[in-house]
Amino acid sequence: MSSRPSEAVDAANLDEAIGFTIPGRNARGRIVRLGPLLDEILSAHDYPAPIARILSEAVTLTALLGAMLKDAGGQLTLQAQTEAGIIDLLVADYRGGELRGYVRFDPERLAGVPTLPTLEALFGKGYLAITFDQALTRERYQGIVPLEGANLAEAAQSFFAQSEQIPSLVRLAVNDTGHIAGGILVQHLPEGEEGRERLHTRLDHPEWEHVRILAETIKASELFDQDLPLDTLLWRLFHEEEEIRVLSTIPLTKGCRCSFEHIRSVISRFPAEERSEMVDQDGFISVDCEFCSRVFPISLSDLES
Repeated sequence: MSSRPSEAVDAANLDEAIGFTIPGRNARGRIVRLGPLLDEILSAHDYPAPIARILSEAVTLTALLGAMLKDAGGQLTLQAQTEAGIIDLLVADYRGGELRGYVRFDPERLAGVPTLPTLEALFGKGYLAITFDQALTRERYQGIVPLEGANLAEAAQSFFAQSEQIPSLVRLAVNDTGHIAGGILVQHLPEGEEGRERLHTRLDHPEWEHVRILAETIKASELFDQDLPLDTLLWRLFHEEEEIRVLSTIPLTKGCRCSFEHIRSVISRFPAEERSEMVDQDGFISVDCEFCSRVFPISLSDLES
């Protein structure tokens, strides 16, 4: 039987992902809440409120998806791209509990949209690509779906329905400041829990309908409520089930993999003639990292030595 978490728990689960399964319903999921991590990511650029909000949603969605990777060295990359939208590029990725994200947009065109613009207003016609890179097997899988729906959560649900054929529910929520966000992902595996082969998938399976209806009762405010522990929230949603298994917590941090050593290694692979063309008047090859808003000046003489 499931039991209610102790009320003595005072952790707000900021910057954590918690996995769970409901064995009796063949369902699994992840729940995430982000705080200081978002502060670090958003502080790299002076994003206007609508852009900060959509990036917070994207990073939260990336945390939900990345936390499902079984390969600790694996990487998940989420990318939304358009040719004629206010946002022409949004990218976030996850590796080993580290998250980063960046948005490129047109400030002049953004000034003409409402405070809470729709997904279509920001992106126009575009696509959502989700890429899974497995470190152990060196396999890569990518799914691409049209960037459609009222928000990123609906676009992600379309991804799972079309690319993965897994019944899924995704909810994302950001508080008024844009610096606290939460999300939940619930999925159904009709032939059993994780680890068993899925022989068939029915989007209207009665077990899934039951789980979906319960999960849909979650409120946006509950996802970003710092005073509501995530395990308590899971109990609220599914306490009538025979069993809820709460899996180990995954701590999440802001992580950008740029460094002088890495960038110097990449540039050193270019032919000497091309490196010479990259040098500025001060004798440096300057490389910008948009994720962390840092510039890395690499000396040509250092490369040659």
